[in-house]
Amino acid sequence: MTAHQPAQQPVPPRKRIALVAHDARKADLIAWIGANIAALDGHAFWATGTTGQKVRAAHPGLDITPLKSGPLGGDQQIGAMIAEGRIDLLVFFVDPMTAQPHDVDVKALTRLATLYNIPMACNEATADMIVSSAHFASGYAPRAASFTDYETRKL
Repeated sequence: MTAHQPAQQPVPPRKRIALVAHDARKADLIAWIGANIAALDGHAFWATGTTGQKVRAAHPGLDITPLKSGPLGGDQQIGAMIAEGRIDLLVFFVDPMTAQPHDVDVKALTRLATLYNIPMACNEATADMIVSSAHFASGYAPRAASFTDYETRKL
């Protein structure tokens, strides 16, 4: 284990979930949360700015912390939380039909979720599969990401 690799701990039953949605998908995310409120209740949420505000207004009982708007750094805030081992699941409802001015941030967030081996749902079907999985309700421990080969490479 190096200073750059967070210890992989079992994911606790109370998940730490990041929520992101492009503008055209915010209503879909809010509806998805409503349809899955029984499974999601009791978990901790962080969300990019406007998404977080809209989710909080629609579902005031959720423990949600809004961050900065995505284009203003919210995507990077969530990315940092992933890299620090403070996010267990990323739910990011992507709008594939609209160009995003902060597309590089979106790609970086996708890369970090993949790199640190955390589940990521980019659409409702995947999000449904995740929250209905027995792993979601348990203390599932994903395989720890290892960067030893990269960190010990010859420069």
